[in-house]
Amino acid sequence: MVIVMKQDQGELTEQIKKRAEKMGLQVIVTYGEGQNILALVGDTQKVELDYFAGEEGVEKVYRIQEPYKLASRYANRVDTIIDVEGVKIGGDNFTIMAGPCSVENEDQIMQTALKVKEYGADILRGGAFKPRTSPYSFQGLGLEGLKLLRKAKEATGLPIITELMDPHDFDAVYEYADIIQIGARNMANFALLKEVGKCDKPVMLKRGMSSTIKEFLMSAEYIMSEGNEKVILCERGIRTFETHMRNTLDLNIVTAIRELSHLPIIIDPSHATGKASMIEPASRATAAIGAHGLIIEVHNNPHEALCDGAQSLTPEEFKVLNDKVRKIHDYVNGGGLC
Repeated sequence: MVIVMKQDQGELTEQIKKRAEKMGLQVIVTYGEGQNILALVGDTQKVELDYFAGEEGVEKVYRIQEPYKLASRYANRVDTIIDVEGVKIGGDNFTIMAGPCSVENEDQIMQTALKVKEYGADILRGGAFKPRTSPYSFQGLGLEGLKLLRKAKEATGLPIITELMDPHDFDAVYEYADIIQIGARNMANFALLKEVGKCDKPVMLKRGMSSTIKEFLMSAEYIMSEGNEKVILCERGIRTFETHMRNTLDLNIVTAIRELSHLPIIIDPSHATGKASMIEPASRATAAIGAHGLIIEVHNNPHEALCDGAQSLTPEEFKVLNDKVRKIHDYVNGGGLC
């Protein structure tokens, strides 16, 4: 159930929130410019619409039919914009996260971080704990990798996004990360989703390789239902019959998510294609279709990368990509080409 307040009804908003909570309902309030929206979660079927609609300061009350109540566009008509140390994700903003698949050593992460900062990245990505298909592949540096990411942040000023794989590592990742990434393999790890849902840091949730859009949004709902509304959705390609690419990039999800949800949606063209030569074209399409940003693998020497070298750009290739996609985004958003 959603309650839309009339303008300047702050005091009444709090009164209704307390009344709903006494009825055993969870209440999440979105404070907009002059207008507040309350999302009531729980057994709302026992609550008559007129119970709240009769209030003079209430504009309207309606029920949400979708199973993803909090992530639904009906729960919040205004696009969610997430602020990460001054970097805004969502709305009309186009945010680019860049860096290596995994942190390998200090020289590698520092060189790459300094270059992506110079060439236009907003956020530094890097894996400390790496989920790999083979148990014999490089699994990341763990806590040492997190410490190196912190050092790179101190040198560049870029906020950090890194993946959390195991609830046992939550405290360490929480301490060092500015955005916590939940990978595709863990999209349906509901215990992990609940864990990050209890924290106050943004969470980037990647779509599972065989997941529907509904399943994707339901996973976001798990996070939001625990109180964390700062969720960023990420499309990284889905598993199809095609074998030429690593995965199949589903760009239709951008339009679908923007219709169904208020949450920001970004694209990972590195995992979606698996080929460095295909990343820039996919990124240009991402900017053109209206996504809120990109997360791209960049390595100072892809040929020697311990992880995903074939889908990693050099810093110079990233510079070219960054310049092109930002111009496309500006043009699509009415800024014109320059």
